[in-house]
Amino acid sequence: MQSIKVADYLNHRPVTFKQDMRVESAVEKLLQSGQSGGPVIDEARRVIGFLSEQDCLKKMLEATYQNESHSVVSDVMTKEPLCVKREDSIVQMADLMICNKPKVYPVVDDEGRLLGVISRANVLLALDKHLHDAYVSGHRYV
Repeated sequence: MQSIKVADYLNHRPVTFKQDMRVESAVEKLLQSGQSGGPVIDEARRVIGFLSEQDCLKKMLEATYQNESHSVVSDVMTKEPLCVKREDSIVQMADLMICNKPKVYPVVDDEGRLLGVISRANVLLALDKHLHDAYVSGHRYV
């Protein structure tokens, strides 16, 4: 089970954001992607933050009350997101996700550049597939 790696289940094409993007534009991207959040990246694709639906919800609610919004992603993003490596095990990811709040984690290389993201759904899929494969192979010889 430890041999199942993040690299085998990560989403290579996640929704991403730039720090100077308006929050309203970021919300549109989130809604179109169906993801609950995504990494904020710089010009070199290094992860500099993370933007979640929850981050946007607060700003959008404030904008509704004020009837205007001037916020950009850098105003609301999480500044030091939890990132993981492609070599990390799915079991480690599951443990991390049980103890921490994020539903989506950026997957980065050694320089902090974005390779993709892994979500709770990706981890559940990996665990389910492993358990199913173990069940099938365990009964194949009975």
